[in-house]
Amino acid sequence: MARIYRILSQFFIKFFSKSRTISNEPLNKVSLIVIVVIDIFILINVFTGLNDISTWPMSPAQTYPCYYEWNNYRTQTDQDKDYNIISRSLRSNSFKKSYQQAEEGHLGKVFTTCLKYAEYKDKINNPENQQAERTINQKQSKISSLRRANNTIREQYDSTLLEKIAGQSRQRSINQVSAEQAKQELERNNRNISRLKQEIDNLKNQLVSRPESVSFIDFINDEDKFKTISEKYQQASFWYPSIQFGFQSLFLLPLIFIALSVHKFTQRRGYGLIALISWHLLVIFFIPLILRIFEFLQVGAIFQFIFDIIIEIFGRLLFLVSYVYILFIPLIGFGIIKFFQKIVFNTKIQAASRVKKLLCINCARKIKHDDHYCPHCGYYQYVECQSCHNITYKYLPYCKHCGASQDSVVD
Repeated sequence: MARIYRILSQFFIKFFSKSRTISNEPLNKVSLIVIVVIDIFILINVFTGLNDISTWPMSPAQTYPCYYEWNNYRTQTDQDKDYNIISRSLRSNSFKKSYQQAEEGHLGKVFTTCLKYAEYKDKINNPENQQAERTINQKQSKISSLRRANNTIREQYDSTLLEKIAGQSRQRSINQVSAEQAKQELERNNRNISRLKQEIDNLKNQLVSRPESVSFIDFINDEDKFKTISEKYQQASFWYPSIQFGFQSLFLLPLIFIALSVHKFTQRRGYGLIALISWHLLVIFFIPLILRIFEFLQVGAIFQFIFDIIIEIFGRLLFLVSYVYILFIPLIGFGIIKFFQKIVFNTKIQAASRVKKLLCINCARKIKHDDHYCPHCGYYQYVECQSCHNITYKYLPYCKHCGASQDSVVD
């Protein structure tokens, strides 16, 4: 635990030291505020750029815009499903143009079967069919009005009937119509409703039986066509997150490379302010990349899975979840820190490369060939060889004088 604490402390000390100093001198408050504002501005623009580039490739819904409606049609059991899908085809805009608009400013093309699907819908979407649909809607509105009128009449009829049973005179009635009149009006309205329903059914049958409608229904009932588009849609849905992640990485990696290169160059040359800003930029560019990696690896889904298991185990003792997170999240953090400390930023692994470039083994800043101590961090560069007792570079596998193995040498 003490070792983890030491590693964590060193990491944060180094991080905040680089983030708040120029040439090992602390920043004044105004400069720090300016840099923080710059960081926020750049971070916002980075996320904006990530969002823009992730939506550049067409999504499965844009590439296969007919899939949802087609799939819904096939899963419906309603006897009016043919009419319903034809009814949804009756609008003022062209379906094919609407589908193709998704291609503008995006990478990819609408699937040809969906374009054919749109062509069939556009053929249905003619003035004659639109007028038939308007007539159906008008008749539906009349039916709704008659039903509302019937509800009102029934209320009056029931009230009038009760008055009649109670022997109340017609002059003292609170209703405008008698029970007989109400009954007659109800029957008349019901006849009109039945007639309108029959007329609507006839119009629906006419719409469905028209040549363009028959061709469309035959097209969407083609099992092979739907199977093809369904398979392609599922495949596209599977790969789309990976494609988005790839484009987001293409956006971030050049920025990370540039910031890292500038930071290393300015550190070697001693350009403190530029080194500081490039360090901040490097951190900023890494933040969304790490978030996208977690999103790509579905870390949230893993946490949700763990959360569901905890709920099943502990029932309503949900406060225990907080304990789990308190213990679990630091472990993940320690694991990440350990990985970077031991693998990515491991001094022993990078020692040979740094010695070759005349860099400090510890801080990787430029030193002279005969410097025993780093003038930047004060780190001692050498260790005594156990074989020949000459000093040789730390962490290198063999002594530079006698070639003896240095694996057993203690720092």
